[in-house]
Amino acid sequence: MKAMIFAAGLGTRLGEISRERPKALVEISGKSALRLACEKLTSYGFDDLIVNIHHHPDMMMEEIEKLRRIGFKITVSDETGELLDTAGGLLKARPFFTDEPFICYSVDIFTDLDLREMYNKHVASGALATLATRHRPGTRFLLVDKNGRMCGWRNVATKEEITTKGSSSGLSETGFSSIQVLSPSIFNKMPEGIYSLTSLYLMLARENKIMTYPHDEGYWFDCGTPANLEKIRKYLNQ
Repeated sequence: MKAMIFAAGLGTRLGEISRERPKALVEISGKSALRLACEKLTSYGFDDLIVNIHHHPDMMMEEIEKLRRIGFKITVSDETGELLDTAGGLLKARPFFTDEPFICYSVDIFTDLDLREMYNKHVASGALATLATRHRPGTRFLLVDKNGRMCGWRNVATKEEITTKGSSSGLSETGFSSIQVLSPSIFNKMPEGIYSLTSLYLMLARENKIMTYPHDEGYWFDCGTPANLEKIRKYLNQ
């Protein structure tokens, strides 16, 4: 099965670390974040991978060649000339995918989420997209109804709110985990441009089924900051 690993980001929140190397190559438990993402996906059967690259492309290609030599099947989507954000990056990679649903996974996410169970739930639901979600601290949240369908987005810091049903009454907040299963028909609904998948889901949610997949059990980390990176290292090395 096919999967995309988003690994092109600049990793600016990592500060000096990301100036020296892409966030996909930070080391955790003796392995790069990219290798850990590849291992995670292939362990659930997603063994045909595409990785987008932009920041420090030579270093990324060196690591990808190492991973290929040990058996990972990796295609590269080269965004060296222009960083396209998640939706733009996915659209560029469109020729890689077939008529089967696929998963998109951010390289800076570490979790024990059961990806195959999430995939099967997506297929059974008939949704256009299924987004992994988790109740956790933060400022930006998806708004979902009682059935787990995405109906909006809220920034609690700025008070900005977008809903697809007129009112946010009855909707609950949950954090997006940066993992999603998508049906290939989504490509027919994607405009060209540089924009995020979250903004795409908000555009499509009114007329399409965008479902959530809660995973409040187990662990989930975002290594976007040096402090979070150390938390991951300590947790996984216990």
